[in-house]
Amino acid sequence: MPERMSRDRADLDALFESTVLAHIAFIDEDGSPAVVPTAVARLGDTVVAHGSTGSRWMRLIASGIPTAVSLAAVDGVVVARSAFESSLVYTSGVLFGSWAALEGDAKEQALRAMTDRLIPGRTAEVRASTKRELAATTVLGMPIGEWSLRSSDHWPEDPDEDIAGDAWAGVLRYGPSAATVRVHPAPDLRSGIPEPASIGRVRGVR
Repeated sequence: MPERMSRDRADLDALFESTVLAHIAFIDEDGSPAVVPTAVARLGDTVVAHGSTGSRWMRLIASGIPTAVSLAAVDGVVVARSAFESSLVYTSGVLFGSWAALEGDAKEQALRAMTDRLIPGRTAEVRASTKRELAATTVLGMPIGEWSLRSSDHWPEDPDEDIAGDAWAGVLRYGPSAATVRVHPAPDLRSGIPEPASIGRVRGVR
């Protein structure tokens, strides 16, 4: 579905602003596929990640091997009148490239970006990292070059025969946190069809 794809860099940047969890995939030294979840941040045109200098997988990708980086934000559920047509409201992106270790000022700048990405303004409230802490931390950067982005945010696309039925339909949209949801009945929902118990339980009212 090409209409759900985007090549707009602003859309990719917005995805980075909405989530910090990424999954980095690579081929391990023994030839087997591997994927590791980790926190990332965008610093200009670079994706940055950090971890312990003792991390084997970080040392491996720091060598410059090809990787794929996946991140996604789930914003709700499209509740169709059938299980077949139901889906997620989401934005997902995949980036391809190689990582390299950052040093000196670039390393410290990336660490500040990571800290302020998790808690905005936090670096101004805490002491600077010590030389020992910096030496124990690996910071990697990957240029944002090749990437793809896909999003889905639409009303249920039910066939006419299902619209004529008695099943509820709409969009269950998450609020600022997964514990907060807003429910939007579909605009073509027939009058008198009540909200089902499953939606009420998600909202915490039943």
